[in-house]
Amino acid sequence: MADERDYYEVLGVQKGASDDEIKKAFKKMARKYHPDLHPNDKECEEKFKELNKAYEVLSDSEKRQRYDQFGHAGVDPNFGGGGFSGGFNGGGFGGGDIFEDLFSGIFGGGMRSSGRSNANAPRRGQDINTNINISFMEACEGKKHDVKINKMEKCSECNGTGAAAGSSPQTCPDCNGSGTVKVTQRTPFGMISSSKTCSRCGGKGTIISNPCKKCGGTARIKVTKTINVDIPAGIDDGQILRVGGQGDSGLNGGPSGDLNVVVSVRPHPLFIRSGSDIHCEIPITYTQAVLGDEITVPTIDGNVKYNIAEGTQTGTVFRLRGKGVKKLRRSDRGDQYVKVNIEVPKNLNKKQKELLREYESSMSESETENHYEKRKSFFDKLKEKFNQ
Repeated sequence: MADERDYYEVLGVQKGASDDEIKKAFKKMARKYHPDLHPNDKECEEKFKELNKAYEVLSDSEKRQRYDQFGHAGVDPNFGGGGFSGGFNGGGFGGGDIFEDLFSGIFGGGMRSSGRSNANAPRRGQDINTNINISFMEACEGKKHDVKINKMEKCSECNGTGAAAGSSPQTCPDCNGSGTVKVTQRTPFGMISSSKTCSRCGGKGTIISNPCKKCGGTARIKVTKTINVDIPAGIDDGQILRVGGQGDSGLNGGPSGDLNVVVSVRPHPLFIRSGSDIHCEIPITYTQAVLGDEITVPTIDGNVKYNIAEGTQTGTVFRLRGKGVKKLRRSDRGDQYVKVNIEVPKNLNKKQKELLREYESSMSESETENHYEKRKSFFDKLKEKFNQ
């Protein structure tokens, strides 16, 4: 490790170089020393390994920080730094897409991995996303809902082959079904071989000489379908229902995608939902608050009776257990919380006003203090403050 050159020196940049400067420097040096441009040149191969090792560290912010702080020991696995994994010909050269950029600049078409996926392998269909709008009560109770979607479906005429009846797709003679062909180009660096998409089959690996008239050889057609979606009780606004296998059909025998239904729930005029709990506010009269009364409380299951106590104060909240929303895919439910607001009467006539004044004057000072605890507490604190 003592003989290793400084990574910044290897790439020819200053220590404070930006990520973009490091990338540009690496691309420039890689063009010069890449082994494919210098077959059997051990010196170029070693220089390229050194370049790649330096770039892998300096292009990673965490590794670069350790390197700047501890030097090579900070990125050497023997020192616990999580260093370079190394290896030539697919075993550890970093840079990822940077080589794609580099060789597309040299050869005009880019390099393709020898591990390219089979063009005729089964491919899963795409998912379809849609929205539905339901009422507050529908979300609480659950329901069946029809959803109309446009989707790609396997062509019934050709059974998904893309070829007309009595014929079938044929293996492309140019690429032998691989979807790519090997080409050799003369460059300033010598003869270079690379893989490109087969122009005859367009990378599919097969040729359809007699395409299906219904789908035009694409193997799928666009259809409009109505899917019946089961909306479970307890669904909340913004949640997504996944309906398996109702997306676009797959290609080459691959599975269909899924249908993702985003649920929007319209607000309710009385109820506000919080998780599985429901909140509402109920106005009561001054007399009901003073004397207590049996009041009617609306719930998602219908109206229920509730006895409020004498002397109920405005803002009091009581709970109705189990009167909330059913918890999604469970049997238990949340609760309902009811906030009481006392409505002060308006537009009293002369007699009513006199009766209220008579009630007020009928109380002694001790009774007033006993009836109005908050008022008494307030004035006691006020006296305390000014008597200090």
